[in-house]
Order: sequence, then C-alpha cells, then structure tokens
Amino acid sequence: MRLTEIEFNDSKPVDGYGPGFFRIGGKLIEGPVVTGPSGTRSWGGLDDTETLLAFAGEVDVVFVGTGADVAHLPDALSEAMETAGIGVEPMSSPAACRTYNVLLSEGRRVALALLPI
Repeated sequence: MRLTEIEFNDSKPVDGYGPGFFRIGGKLIEGPVVTGPSGTRSWGGLDDTETLLAFAGEVDVVFVGTGADVAHLPDALSEAMETAGIGVEPMSSPAACRTYNVLLSEGRRVALALLPI
C-alpha cells in the first residue's frame, strides 16, 4: 500500500470534534468556528453573515454545519451568500467536517462554518 501525503496550503483540515468543540489543524476551538483559506477563528453563528461574506473570491462554497442535525439556514444568510456568488451548503456539523476534509484534500476552494454538536 502506498500513502501519499496531502498538502493543505493555508487551509487546515478538521482533526476532530465533540460536544462544544472542534480541533482544526491541531488547534482546539470551543464554540462556533469558521475555517478556510484565510485561517481559523471563532464565529458568531448563523447571524454572523459578514464573516462568511469575507470568503468572496477565495472560495466557491461554504459548508455550514448546523449542529447535530441538519437545519435550514436563515433566508438572509442564504440570499447574501448567493448575491456574493458564494455557494452555501447546510448539513449536520459531522457531515460538513467530512465533506470539507475530502474536498480540501482534492484542492477545492472551500470553507467551513460550524455550530457545535
């Protein structure tokens, strides 16, 4: 079996998650978090649209983890992202982590916003 090491550039993969926390690129972050080409930081949640809009021109899609279960995004968030030309995909936070990691490993232009499980 041959293993090939992946380079993630400035974006970091999700290493793990649990009740109230995420581990991204080896760094433990409690509460909601956003990560992408410009780094990893705390996030204000679904009402914090400006943080996600900052990805305009950097990413094609932002995966939004809505916690333990998938939930609809607020209309204002979906509309703002569409206007900015950024795709947005809501899913459960565990599914969002997995999807982000796979597409990141393929070199895709993706970002991730997560609510804790």
